[in-house]
Amino acid sequence: MENLKAAVKFTKKLCAIMLDTGGPELQVVNKSEHPITLEADTKVILTPDQDKQATSNLLPINFHGLYKAVKKGDTIFIGQYLFTGNETTSVWLEVDELKGEDVICLIKNSATLSGTLYTLHVSQIRIEMPTLTDKDMEVISTWGVRNNIDFLSLSYTRQAEDVRQARSFLSKLGELNQTQIFAKIENIEGLTHFDEILQEADGIIFSRGTLGVDLPPEKVFLFQKASVYKCNMMGKPAVITRVVDSMTDNLRPTRAEATDVANAVLDGSDAILLGAETLIGLYPVETVSTVGKICAEAEKVFNQDVYFKKTVKHVGEPMTHLESIASSAVRAAIKVKASAIICFTSSGQAARLIAKYRPLMPVISVVIPRLRTNQLRWTFSGAFEARQSLIVRGLFSMLADPRHPAESKNGTNDSVLKVALDHGKASGVIKPHDRVVVCQKLGDASVVKIIELED
Repeated sequence: MENLKAAVKFTKKLCAIMLDTGGPELQVVNKSEHPITLEADTKVILTPDQDKQATSNLLPINFHGLYKAVKKGDTIFIGQYLFTGNETTSVWLEVDELKGEDVICLIKNSATLSGTLYTLHVSQIRIEMPTLTDKDMEVISTWGVRNNIDFLSLSYTRQAEDVRQARSFLSKLGELNQTQIFAKIENIEGLTHFDEILQEADGIIFSRGTLGVDLPPEKVFLFQKASVYKCNMMGKPAVITRVVDSMTDNLRPTRAEATDVANAVLDGSDAILLGAETLIGLYPVETVSTVGKICAEAEKVFNQDVYFKKTVKHVGEPMTHLESIASSAVRAAIKVKASAIICFTSSGQAARLIAKYRPLMPVISVVIPRLRTNQLRWTFSGAFEARQSLIVRGLFSMLADPRHPAESKNGTNDSVLKVALDHGKASGVIKPHDRVVVCQKLGDASVVKIIELED
């Protein structure tokens, strides 16, 4: 975190922080951290007794109720954290018998569990543990509050109530009442309740690693495309995980992985979340650079025309005032071939709505801080909103000087517009003689205007 803060100051680039909860995750407890070799067609006992030593025929786990949740014939999967499915470090087990609290399993494939964190997944079985655990709440209320987290990634979100509970917990933690909650969909239960979860959450993380264990492999693509489409139509960010696993120990991704990243962009994803590649991988910087290049190439061939029509049709008529302004701004920008859309906003909502229509040009969101008081001291809001809009595709945010109001009374907001134009010029987005579409509030009315730039 200290490194990040220093980097933000040095590069003058905004950066947001997401805290990922542990959630009801089952883990293998290997205190000695020695590699454990498991042989196919032999038996292994899963025990809740964490004092026992992990061996090739006994694995202690951090959960006491496994024997109640499973039955003979169920499938259990053990894989390295964020790297599940890697053949040599993942093992499939079949429940053979239940003995007291112990679960005796038949090992289906040989593997070596080396490294620290191994997680356990039981296919299509509900684990009776809270989504937000006591440990999660402790970390959020200490580390999270101290570092003003922008996003909370809620692991193993299974129903909308999970999101509501997390939000009510955050609302009691001062500044964190502004933290956005991204629901992480990791199993069939989360997919079953997807629509209601999407209503409650601020965004969705499609956790393909764990979903790939719960779902048959041939179904994953279908749920990915359907879920991303629903997020797009709601104007909520969709995040895809587990894209270039092979870059954990290779300098180049496989052809399939490169195509997968491009398809995620063409499907409409807002962001790609890297895991093992940057956590334990040998080439973290190259991974970010490679995935970034693939995304940039895919964005060049994104069919914006079809997408725009689809979104307008989905919104239907009569449109709300804001939707109408947002879609008009995007339509105007496309017709006049504008190089950017500049939007003045205090909550960030207007800029997000414009970005929802996926214009071909960048949307520069100028967040105007608002002054608030709790009768003891004055504070400015706006920093959270500016950082949170970074996760929205095509949206570039900057914090304006609080002395510039977001709503202009006399129709001139030239000083703050000049700052935004200079920002665009400095980043190479806006060039002399370009056209720019500006979206702002004038008193009670919202205005979309087209500016022709001189030298």
